[in-house]
Amino acid sequence: MSVNISYTEDRPSTLPDGIFSLLDTDLYKLTMQCCLLKYFDDVDVKYTLTNRTPDMKLNRTAVRWLQDQIDKLGTISLTAEEAEFLRLNCKYLNEPYIAYLSTFRFRPREQVELTFHPDNDTGSEGDTGPIALEVHGKWLDTILYEIPLLALVSESYFKFVDRDWSYEGQIERARHKAEQLCQKGCFFSEFGSRRRRDYHTHELVIRGLQQGHDEAIERPNWPGRLTGTSNVHFAMKHGIPPVGTVAHEFFMAVAAITNDYEDANETALRYWIGTYGEGVLGIALTDTFGTKDFLRAFARPIPKTTIAKPGAAATLPSTGPQEEEGSITDTKPPIEAPQEDGEGATHTYAQVFTGVRQDSGNPEEFVKTMRQFYDEQGIKEEKTIVFSDSLNVDLCDKYKKQAEAAGFRPSFGIGTFLTNDYARKSTGQKSVPLNIVIKISKAAGRPCIKISDNIGKNTGDSETVANVKQRLGYSEKEWVDGDEKTRWGKEGDQASKA
Repeated sequence: MSVNISYTEDRPSTLPDGIFSLLDTDLYKLTMQCCLLKYFDDVDVKYTLTNRTPDMKLNRTAVRWLQDQIDKLGTISLTAEEAEFLRLNCKYLNEPYIAYLSTFRFRPREQVELTFHPDNDTGSEGDTGPIALEVHGKWLDTILYEIPLLALVSESYFKFVDRDWSYEGQIERARHKAEQLCQKGCFFSEFGSRRRRDYHTHELVIRGLQQGHDEAIERPNWPGRLTGTSNVHFAMKHGIPPVGTVAHEFFMAVAAITNDYEDANETALRYWIGTYGEGVLGIALTDTFGTKDFLRAFARPIPKTTIAKPGAAATLPSTGPQEEEGSITDTKPPIEAPQEDGEGATHTYAQVFTGVRQDSGNPEEFVKTMRQFYDEQGIKEEKTIVFSDSLNVDLCDKYKKQAEAAGFRPSFGIGTFLTNDYARKSTGQKSVPLNIVIKISKAAGRPCIKISDNIGKNTGDSETVANVKQRLGYSEKEWVDGDEKTRWGKEGDQASKA
């Protein structure tokens, strides 16, 4: 669906409700789906919504609208223009995958289940209560639901429940934040798709960020830059690089599929390199089962049989034709893949990956941990740390200084602070965002779990979480600033001034 709209801060009357582009999602959903097409095309999974702000509930009108928008996802498909954008700007996504994506369709009526549980069921449209939202199906077929569903849940809440806000000042607010970040020398990307207030907010924020970036270019003493957006649709619309690599979901599902948590991190890394080769999409996510366990895998040598050759042939799907013998990885399918002892290896994972992403726990301790790790590995080249956990301008500046002092190249993925930062019209106080997540909760019939570097982000079946912690020798961690219920503020807080 192609939509041409002239923008003011007021929501255009011609703007459709909900999601109208398949690319209105985060890049890492596409990069993971490309890997699934090659290795995991027949795995049954389940996704589950969690509302970490449980007092913020939908009303019946919001739920009806949400169901309509979920059903409409079945009408979306990749356009020819979008396919060409991927070919030109995401060359690591090969032609067989783009051909697959061009035929991809959501099937929400059979894959998505939304239920409403009113606290006091009077039958009124104003009845409020929690919702349950689940997605079932093949991993390959359902992986793209997460981002649009989260965006729709957030939009439904602020469209029908909390309406004490306006779009006024959103462009200026985003522009000012970008200018501050650039002044401080921060290289940052917009990561706000999943918890945005709505599509129009996202549009206004991107425009404001671009204005701040353009101002920085004119000022030699503002060295920071807007480096991209995770949202592929807005990247295409505004000529910004799409950015992203991999999510926790990939590690969580690989662990459940193999039922081998001791080797899950390395197994996932092998499939990743087996799909894309060395040095491509090379920011590693460390905290799915705790950073300590990840680093044990990160230090291992990469078996030669894991490494795909560079180029499009490296990502040919395992189910499709192979153009030349030996041109793709020899990594075997899930569960059957042997963990070889570095046969023919010349590099470790830590050497070939560009850097790491910090997404939970204490960032200062993470920087120290990574510095010690790279030093112990004898790795002297400058590595990148991408910070992506609940950031604002002051935190970016703080973490930048800490990372640079330790010899790292810092970068920042900023989400909710950009795309859901509002004040109440009535009081001027903060309009608190929903803190919602959709996580893969089951794969191949087994629970999927995430441990993270902060107990507040533990996700999944509690018995499995406890079992895996014991198996991995996990040391419990709790970060004082990691309270998920109040991560983005609480009622009565002052609104952000930036």
